[in-house]
Amino acid sequence: QVQLVESGGGLVQPGGSLRLSCSASGFDFTIYAMMWYRQIPGKERELVARIGGGSRGRKTYAESVKGRFTVSRDNEKNMMFLEMSSLLINDTAVYYCHAPTLNHWGKGTLVTVSS
Repeated sequence: QVQLVESGGGLVQPGGSLRLSCSASGFDFTIYAMMWYRQIPGKERELVARIGGGSRGRKTYAESVKGRFTVSRDNEKNMMFLEMSSLLINDTAVYYCHAPTLNHWGKGTLVTVSS
């Protein structure tokens, strides 16, 4: 059974940092590309970052987070990460882990950027 579980969300001040984790199970994590999405209530889900499969998966980012967010993966631990820095109020959203090939989503973790 495919499972994706996000963690690491919370309340952070503008300019702060946060690290999100996605724990994967039930499939061969190593070979699949993985993605981070985010969603603000009332708006469509937005792609934040993508990392290709394998040990040197290509990384791509939304323009709005380039230079501030870094996606990475640990294939031995079946985990994906999103390092977020210089956080802005507009980064407030529920962040989701997504396995596009399997069309599977995690339940999300809430990130709130507020002073």
